Amino acid sequence: MTLKVHFPTLPMPNTLDELRPLLPAAIAISAGPAVAQPADCDILVTGVVTPEHLAASPHLRAVIVPYAGISFETQALLREHPDVALHNLHFNDIPTAEMAVALLLAASKHIVQLDRRLRQGNWEWDDESNPTDTLSGKTAVILGYGVIGRRLAPVCQALGMQVIGVRRHDPPAPLENGVTVCSVRELTGLLPRADVLICLLPHTRETAGLIGAAELALLPRHAIVVNVGRGAVIDEAAFFFALRDRQIRAAGIDVWYHYPKDDGARANTYPSSYPFHELENVVMTPHRAGWLKSFEKLRVRALAELLLAAAEGRAMPNKVDKELGY
Repeated sequence: MTLKVHFPTLPMPNTLDELRPLLPAAIAISAGPAVAQPADCDILVTGVVTPEHLAASPHLRAVIVPYAGISFETQALLREHPDVALHNLHFNDIPTAEMAVALLLAASKHIVQLDRRLRQGNWEWDDESNPTDTLSGKTAVILGYGVIGRRLAPVCQALGMQVIGVRRHDPPAPLENGVTVCSVRELTGLLPRADVLICLLPHTRETAGLIGAAELALLPRHAIVVNVGRGAVIDEAAFFFALRDRQIRAAGIDVWYHYPKDDGARANTYPSSYPFHELENVVMTPHRAGWLKSFEKLRVRALAELLLAAAEGRAMPNKVDKELGY
């Protein structure tokens, strides 16, 4: 029996060239806005789902969003269609974990600031106002202890850190490979212990603004915050003022509050309504944690895994809870 898969638009121009050799002939693929979506389509692969897509294929089985995040609009629309499963792809766990480590080290060791000064021949540094400390012996709280968190934890442990992983649900065991695992209900009690807070959470109705002014105030003044999850998890204004006023020591930030509206705006769009770019204690990257040269190869391999499972009658991985958003 043929499994019919349709891409309204392709994630990248070479997606099908990379994907087709990984799939058997029993999986038929159609793609492109000029190609009509088959009425008997089984699986739709798209980042933007519309009511028209769902109406075009009355017996659609699943929608695959070909990256990690699921928009609120997609979640809401598919909640109206309980028979259509929602899946996404988790192929960027390794580069995202690596970026979290890079931002942590850059923020804790003042790498960017020292680089700027030395390029001007300036070797001076105010250690009193901007102290440098070791990470060894410190505590890292990983907020969102999932696939990426489990990649990140051993690295933090190798640096000599105690690691606490925070999950939404009660953990099956309080200790996992040397990591203390806690429920998010315990977060306010954990924040005062966090020398480092690493946020890996998706943006959902539950996580939006989870870390606000009150939560940031619970962190030690020497704490470093790294966010490679989603910007909206940490309140924008509270985060800026906590950093500006040195309520927390530093931050490494890859995910933001404003994004370019199109390719033409990519060269002149600030990532926030607040001037994070003016703060010396912030290291900024433009949502690059999950990107690398082999990005598309990793994407299509993860996509092929889902499609092969569907074609063979197995449960597809990475099913998204439409209520929770992940």
